[in-house]
Order: sequence, then C-alpha cells, then structure tokens
Amino acid sequence: MENSVPRTVEEVFSDFKSRRAALIKALTTDVEKFYQQCDPEKENLCLYGLPNETWEVNLPVEEVPPELPEPALGINFARDGMQEKDWLSLVAVHSDSWLLSVAFYFGARFGFGKSERKRLFQMINDLPTVFEVVTGAAKQTRDPPHNNSNKSKSSGKPRQPESQLKAVKVSPPKMENDSGEEEEEEEEDEQGATLCGACGDNYATDEFWICCDICERWFHGKCVKITPAKAEHIKQYKCPSCSSKRAKV
Repeated sequence: MENSVPRTVEEVFSDFKSRRAALIKALTTDVEKFYQQCDPEKENLCLYGLPNETWEVNLPVEEVPPELPEPALGINFARDGMQEKDWLSLVAVHSDSWLLSVAFYFGARFGFGKSERKRLFQMINDLPTVFEVVTGAAKQTRDPPHNNSNKSKSSGKPRQPESQLKAVKVSPPKMENDSGEEEEEEEEDEQGATLCGACGDNYATDEFWICCDICERWFHGKCVKITPAKAEHIKQYKCPSCSSKRAKV
C-alpha cells in the first residue's frame, strides 16, 4: 500500500491527472449517474476522484484526521436548490480545490522543496481546470480585449465562462454641458474611460469587473467582494447601493 503512494513530482502529477480525469468523467460523460447518486435525502456526501481514474460518491471517511484531505462535504444538499449547470459548476470548483490540496499534501509529506513545488504547480497549471472543462471555458480564449473601442458589456444577466469574466464596458454615457464645444471635447477625452462605482478608479484590462443589473454601474470585483467564481452563480447582480435601496422599500 505504501509503495503506491506518489513520492516524486512526476508521480504526484500522474496521481493528480488520474483523479482529475475521474472527476471530469463524473461531471460530464457520467453526469446522469452522478446526479442520481447525489440524493439530497441522504447524509453528507462527497465526490471522490480515485487514482485509477474512477469516481465515487460516498460518505466522508470517519478517520480523524483523514489520511488525505477530504473533498467538499454535502454536495448533495444543494442539488435541487439551484439549476443543474450551476450546481455542477459549483461541484467542479470545489473539485479543483480538492485536487490541489491532495497534490500539495503529498508534496509536503515527502518534503518537496521550493523548486519542486513550483515545477508541480506549473505542470498542473498547464492543464485546464475541472471547472473550465465542465463549463466549456477551456475552449475559450483567455486573453482579455486590449482595445477600449471594442469593449463589450458583460453583466450579471448573460453569464460568461469564468475565463471571460474580466468584464469590460462601452464608453460612459455622455454628460450634459451648457457649452456644446466643451461637451464634445470632454467626450473625446473621456472616450473609453470607465470608472468603478465604488472607488472611482479607471478600468484596467487585468482586473475583474462586474456590472449592476439595476443601476448599470460597473465595479471592481474586489471593491464589492465578488470573485469570478462567485459571479458565475449570480443570475442578477445588485450592487450594495441598489441592494440597500431594495431593503428600505
């Protein structure tokens, strides 16, 4: 048994790939079988990817602490409370986290140094995540747009894959001005400039942005505490200001 435990970077990566393949199989080709096994009426269930490229839905191990890091607990409870594709995406995100924790558990256990950990992560990072495969984001380009004139609006309504969630926006609306000439000059100066509704900073292509579906203002994800992964599961996003207005009404 002990001899089968991965000890080198290559062995850990091979273990990672096998477990990853199993999880992808559960969430894609075997999705109907996986869905049926995640009965919300049962106790806390976990999705396990095994080194032989098979998967299983099972109760968590009783051993404390467990021999290996455990996957997300109770995935079956959320099954009927959200759309199937959103639920599968959520399970995929947690599966990615679990795969990394298992790989680096082995790294820590067998004393991987800085260079070995870096090499392991680079090998892992060259593969699409389970989330990207399940949502189809792996087929999409990861490069954000570089030309402000080609910016497109991406808000909480039509959700894009996480790899394309670095939201950008068309030019801000024209501001009225008593002087027509000054207005035209200001419009030219402000062309393509998008400001965060929270902090007031300009748009940057290397930052994640999200648009409020109520007031249609744009915000840095970090300013409103929304990550790309969390945004993927939001059908209609309301900024803090619009949320507080609704609460008062």
